[in-house]
Amino acid sequence: MGTFLFDDVVFGPVNSRRFGVSLGINLLPEGYKYCTFNCIYCECGWTFKNNAEKVKLPKRSFVSKNLKIRLEELREQGIAPDNITFAGNGEPTIHPDFAGIIDDTIKLRNQYFPKAEISVLTNSSMLHNKSVFDALNKVDNNVLKLDTVIEDTFQMLNQPAPNISLENIIADLKRFTGNHIIQTLFIKGEFNGNRIDNTTQPELDAWLKVIKDIKPKYVMIYPIARDTPAKNLEKISKSELKEIEAMVNNAGIKTKVYY
Repeated sequence: MGTFLFDDVVFGPVNSRRFGVSLGINLLPEGYKYCTFNCIYCECGWTFKNNAEKVKLPKRSFVSKNLKIRLEELREQGIAPDNITFAGNGEPTIHPDFAGIIDDTIKLRNQYFPKAEISVLTNSSMLHNKSVFDALNKVDNNVLKLDTVIEDTFQMLNQPAPNISLENIIADLKRFTGNHIIQTLFIKGEFNGNRIDNTTQPELDAWLKVIKDIKPKYVMIYPIARDTPAKNLEKISKSELKEIEAMVNNAGIKTKVYY
């Protein structure tokens, strides 16, 4: 199975290992990855570069219209989603109308499936934008990526755009004052001749120290689950994840393992 991209703005619902019956929303181009990171493990493949003329984002009204149609269909079918999840082909908070789309989604959720939660999976790169930060504070599950707190690993593993600072991301994560969930993917392997391993003791010690400072609701930890664009990457064992889980729990922070 290779990497994949979504061809619809609203897709699913799918059975998610983290969010149950999840209706997805893709705010990025259909069949095209658009992101501020170029993670070597991303299930969507590599981020396209230097071709911004091809990027066409769905309009706010189009997202709302399609979400309304799908929610009506699900209600008629007797299928109640557990979650409405913003994920898709890259970084959802890039969309210039992200905050407004969140407001529209909350309104539609309340109308059709008030028990459903709204989740956003984000790489944390746009938290400096006030409208994005405020919108994320409105959703039920504000899930923020932090794979490492060591700069060299960050550059190799996540390959951020040049203007993105790990130091600033960490500072912004602290501003949520607990109204967030941290997601960390643990991985080993090689890339461009360099060894990558964010499970070493120095990595874990530094990461846990920052997690304590951030004080999230809880931490999601998981390995790669699908094919990756970079080769020579290893899926870490469940026992290794459980050891990390115990370390975080012992620090007084709730942890969930998804394997």
